[in-house]
Amino acid sequence: MNNHQSATAAADCLDRTLHKSNASCLPGDEEVPYNTSGPGSHAAGDSDPSALNYGRVENNSQLKTISFHNYGGTSNGNDDTVSPVPSPCVGRRPPQKESKYANMKQDKRTRRPRADSILSMSTIDRPVDGHSVVAPDDLALPPHTLLHGSSKLAANAFLQRERMCCDVGAEGKSFLPKRASQHTLGTMGSVCTTRTLKEIQEEFLEKVRGTFSEDAMAFAEGTIPHSIVVGIVIGCVCGVVAYLYYTMLEFLLDLVWKEMPKWIVLDRWPEHLHVLWIPLATFTLSICCGLSIYYLGEPGDLAYTIQCIHEQGYKGTHHVIPMIFASQFSILAGASLGPEAPLVAICAASAGFVSRRVFRQTNRNVVRKHTFMGMAGALAAFFGAPLGGSLFALEVASRFGLEYFEHLTESIFAGEVCVVVFRSLAGLPLGQIWHITPTRILETEPSTILVGAAIGLLGAGVAFLWANFHWRLMDLFCGLGLLDDANVYAVPRILLGACGVVVIGMLVPQTMSWGEWEFGVIATLSPASKLPHIWPTTGLLGFEANSLQNCLILGFCKLLAISFSVAGGYRGGFIFPFFAAGAAFGRALCFVFPTLSPVIATLCFAAGINVAITRTALATSLILAFLAGEQFALPAVIAASVVSLFATGYVPFIKSQLARSDIDFSLYYREKRQPQVHDHVPPIIGTKMMTTYPSVI
Repeated sequence: MNNHQSATAAADCLDRTLHKSNASCLPGDEEVPYNTSGPGSHAAGDSDPSALNYGRVENNSQLKTISFHNYGGTSNGNDDTVSPVPSPCVGRRPPQKESKYANMKQDKRTRRPRADSILSMSTIDRPVDGHSVVAPDDLALPPHTLLHGSSKLAANAFLQRERMCCDVGAEGKSFLPKRASQHTLGTMGSVCTTRTLKEIQEEFLEKVRGTFSEDAMAFAEGTIPHSIVVGIVIGCVCGVVAYLYYTMLEFLLDLVWKEMPKWIVLDRWPEHLHVLWIPLATFTLSICCGLSIYYLGEPGDLAYTIQCIHEQGYKGTHHVIPMIFASQFSILAGASLGPEAPLVAICAASAGFVSRRVFRQTNRNVVRKHTFMGMAGALAAFFGAPLGGSLFALEVASRFGLEYFEHLTESIFAGEVCVVVFRSLAGLPLGQIWHITPTRILETEPSTILVGAAIGLLGAGVAFLWANFHWRLMDLFCGLGLLDDANVYAVPRILLGACGVVVIGMLVPQTMSWGEWEFGVIATLSPASKLPHIWPTTGLLGFEANSLQNCLILGFCKLLAISFSVAGGYRGGFIFPFFAAGAAFGRALCFVFPTLSPVIATLCFAAGINVAITRTALATSLILAFLAGEQFALPAVIAASVVSLFATGYVPFIKSQLARSDIDFSLYYREKRQPQVHDHVPPIIGTKMMTTYPSVI
């Protein structure tokens, strides 16, 4: 709530007048409002029977220090908390202090502040007397007091707004303007009769959480028992789904690139024509991919999945079948896109279905949490890194850092369950898959962090150049009329993209496929014959990444292949493809600086490129270090990731990545007049009362 809204809310009941006897406000005897009903509740001669009286409480320890929500005071950037404002002294005004309304427009007749002046004023400076807002639970409120929001202390907050907006006259009496424009700010009701704070709390609030056994018996949504059960179910479902997808993909990859060449090409075609198997397989499977999109419908992509998370909290299941077919054909065709994004989309839709249909959840934030569980499970299972994969699912939804932090623990839990199910069914261990050097790094110098930061900056620059090229390539496809929403030209579009993929793949075969296993071949400068998902591995020219020039060629060709794959309408993820490109550029750096560790160079360059595109600094660092088995390279990789995130913070590639609406204000905006911290140092000894300080905003 901003200052204007606070003042507006405070003016809702400006027709009531506060009265105060002419008494001094002593530090040890702060005066608080109490029950106004009954005789003697207002001073003699007062014409307003609903005026609030104030009594003296001799011992502050009998009172309760309070905080309140969204009803006034000053916002601290959170959606549901408002910093308590120290209670101003409502006694006689000290002669050295001027009225807070001295410079405000005044009514000519009453010499009091005009309503429009109050509604436009800034937050009044906080007093530094060290007192906090206190009120007993049996404090009664007058009839017709408006309540804003849902806090149990809404009424007390309203009273505090009234006290903040009152002025102190020459006779020492507090008063408000006679009348002001009425504004409604989402009021939830008003006090019809004299009510106490405790009664208001019992009327408008219900207990959300109880003990573990109570929550387990009630199975209340969002509670720990509920999250445990839902996490186990979603983890198991997504683990089985990922296993089926992975098993089918591995079988078809072996069939297309290992078995079928033996049946069709070997011993039948001349050896110099073996390379034609690449365009034959790629164009055939590309046509199948385009036809599946045309007939089965739009499968979506990573950007669309993120958009669904922000807007709906889940992804519809009608995208699952099109995504399975389109992504399988795309990967089989050798496009530079991997199965990570399709698994994210499929498991997100599956988790949303389980949440909404099985557990009957309707709360959008709860459904979104369950969807994140499915996404985290998919990535954790595929990468084999439970923590890194779960973090990736949460980070990729935002442009700068982890914003859905409240779902982190449940997502990691679901990711662990999914890893157990998927890896057990597939018979895959958890461990290192890349052996970049014969020996692992056992220790590093602190200066390695600076080296990693510099490499990350280079990676961010390469990613920036690639992003600009890619948008120009997309403009070319758009100019040709191939980017229609109805996918009418899905086949021509994908064939045009396949032309770029095939030409690059025949010249530089290391660019084919998504790069998970190709990363190890590139990072170790191994011969092309070890490439697992391409045949023939020599390509047209027998290209080998064994020099500075060839490593640079490989890196740029891999980026070109990624761009043609995305522009052509293939479906898949570009995480591992960017890793492979980063490995090529990292090995090129090792030729320039022979003393540079290949592990640091390849991992940091891969992190710099990928973070610049996906905005996942923490997850990318953890995944790279985990898959390479190099834990002591992690500080340098994190430095590369963070520097890349900062360097490209204003040039997001995935347009659907947005800041959360509930924290967007606190991240990207601020009030023009910022409250200041008033330092007040109490004596070390001799303090006779507890002192509280204004909250820092």
